[in-house]
Amino acid sequence: MKKMSMINTKDKMKIYKVGGAVRDGILGIKAHDNDYVVVGASIEEMKKLGFLAVGKNFPVFLHPKTQEEYALARKEIKTGDKHGDFEFVFTPDVSLKEDLERRDLTCNAIAFDDITGEYIDYFGGIEDIKNKVLKCVNEKHFVEDPLRVLRVCRFKAQLGFEVEENTLRLLKTMVQNGAMRYLTSERVFEEVVKALRAKESSKFFVLMREIGALKEVMEEVDALFDVPEKERYHPESNTGGHVMSALDVAKDEPALVKFGVLTHDLGKALTPKELLPSHHGHAERAEKPIRGLCNRLKVPNEWKNFALSCAKFHMHYFQIFEMRAVKIYELLKGLTIGHRSYLEEYIKVCRADFESSACENKGLEYKNFELKAEMLRFAKDVIDEIKASDLKNFDKLPRNERFGMLLREYKVDILKEKINEFKKTHKITSLAK
Repeated sequence: MKKMSMINTKDKMKIYKVGGAVRDGILGIKAHDNDYVVVGASIEEMKKLGFLAVGKNFPVFLHPKTQEEYALARKEIKTGDKHGDFEFVFTPDVSLKEDLERRDLTCNAIAFDDITGEYIDYFGGIEDIKNKVLKCVNEKHFVEDPLRVLRVCRFKAQLGFEVEENTLRLLKTMVQNGAMRYLTSERVFEEVVKALRAKESSKFFVLMREIGALKEVMEEVDALFDVPEKERYHPESNTGGHVMSALDVAKDEPALVKFGVLTHDLGKALTPKELLPSHHGHAERAEKPIRGLCNRLKVPNEWKNFALSCAKFHMHYFQIFEMRAVKIYELLKGLTIGHRSYLEEYIKVCRADFESSACENKGLEYKNFELKAEMLRFAKDVIDEIKASDLKNFDKLPRNERFGMLLREYKVDILKEKINEFKKTHKITSLAK
């Protein structure tokens, strides 16, 4: 579709599709959003054509019909060390090449003319896409923005491309020169979430560690790569490697689940040396590093509480058949954040942990894993169906702390009875009483 056919532009004004949409089109990937750069125009001219100005730092406009973003071609002048410390030049004489040259990677610095159907590729981006290479456009401009360290790592996770040698060197140099200090917590976490949404999320963290950035922004995760594991269960031989394998297993899961996977073993970095390579008690030790990480990166409470619950209870999953009804009740209550149960997300975290670990008779353990999930879902349904009004003498009971205790005991008693029936039906033997 010729996007500008509905608007009569002046001859000197040229419009090009740019950025990720062009890259994804070359890759055969459906783009979620289209971005356009406008060359040879002023703010006043854009407004006269019906565009709505929305940009804060530089002129960005919404198309009056499609609501897609159009930005005036611009140059950037570095004014400080932070990600946003730039002055922008967006006069009509700024060329398309000047606009594209300020971009981070060659694969993102390609323009496409919707009218002629031609690509404008000054920096070899199409060839780099074919070769699956992440390469900086301009070394001088590249190092001016510290956020590009995280962006390149994220593109590796999203696209699966390899980082070109000189660009990798630049990333390491930027980290060594303290670039991570100039990023806000919000921007760091925003990039982490985008990486967690990618299929190959582990590549983000592995590259971050390789260039030294992971230690700067997520030291709790970085520390896991130095924690030994029993190779019998974790062939990677270290906790960081195990967590990366678990992320690979969870590649199709939502970012929240992957965050639970990423943080579920943070307590292992605090295992006393005399216990290594065993990690008894690591679930309890995870609270401090998870809170530290989440508070520092200003992680939303939902994500923080989910991570805390997964770390605390992930070892419980493998003991479900042996757990007493009261412990199962406490587990399910612990997976309720606000008024919502996160049982299904918790099961997915445990599944990633399980499938990325080695064990004897994997086939049998797979069956048991699914049966445990079924049993937990059954237990949740039992609890959900119980009403306070079901209590004996409900109308006469005082509404105090004692009432809550009686209701809890009532639910546990029923849950115990129902779980025993479930176990008999499914021929489960255990040590639970």
